[in-house]
Amino acid sequence: MKQILLITDGCSNVGVSPIVAAAQAHAEGIAVNVVGVLDQGDLGEFGSAEIEEIARAGGGLSRLAHTRQLSQTVQMLTRKTVVQTIQHAVHRELKQVLGASSIEELPPEKRGEVVRVMDELSETSKLRVALLIDASASMKPKLAAVEEAIRDLALSLQARQGRSEIAVFHFPGSAHGDECVLDLDWTTDVRGVHQFLPRLQMRGTTPTGPAILHVVDSFRAPAPRSYRNPDETDGQMSDYVV
Repeated sequence: MKQILLITDGCSNVGVSPIVAAAQAHAEGIAVNVVGVLDQGDLGEFGSAEIEEIARAGGGLSRLAHTRQLSQTVQMLTRKTVVQTIQHAVHRELKQVLGASSIEELPPEKRGEVVRVMDELSETSKLRVALLIDASASMKPKLAAVEEAIRDLALSLQARQGRSEIAVFHFPGSAHGDECVLDLDWTTDVRGVHQFLPRLQMRGTTPTGPAILHVVDSFRAPAPRSYRNPDETDGQMSDYVV
C-alpha cells in the first residue's frame, strides 16, 4: 500500500493544480492524505476547500489540525487510510467471489472471519508513506510541530508487524528552480528523519501540484529488493475471503 501525506498550511500558487496531481497519484494506486496545519488563525475558505478537494481526488482523507494536535492527526490519517484501502479491496473480493456488496450482507460466522482478516492485514501489509512538507515561509513557526509529527509517525510505523518504509520530501526546493526536494530516501531506518528540518530554507511560493507529481515519480522507481516480495499478487486477496 502506498500513501502520500501532505502537510501544508496554505493554498498552492505555482504550477499544475494539486487536485489534478492528486488524481494522477490515485490513478497509480497512491492515496493522498492532507493535513492542514493551523496556528493562531485558520486557512481561509479557499485553503480549506483545496485541502479537502486534494484528498478527495487522491482517494485519501483530510483533516485540519492545530500544531499541538498535528502528531496525533498524522498518525490517525495514516492508519485510517490503511484500513480504508483494505476495506475497499475486501469489498471488491466479496462482490467477485461471493456476490455480496458489503460485509454486512455476509452470514455472522463469515462476517467475523472477514473482519479478523481485515484487522490482520492492516497490521501486516507492506506500507510505503511519502511525507510531503510544505516549506513555504508561513510554515516556519510550525516546523517544530512538523518535526515531532514525523518522528512520532516513524515510531508508530516501526511498531507495525508489516514492513513499513518512509521517505520525506519538502517543497519548494529553491527560489529559482527545484519544485520538490528529497530529504530522506525510502528507508525503514528513521533515525535521521529530524536532521534535515532545521536546515530547510523556507520560501514564499507553494508549488503543491508539481511537488505531488515529483513524489509520484519516486513511487514509480523500482522498490529495493529487500522490499519486494516475489509472491506478491496484483492485490487480489481471494485466499483470505472464506
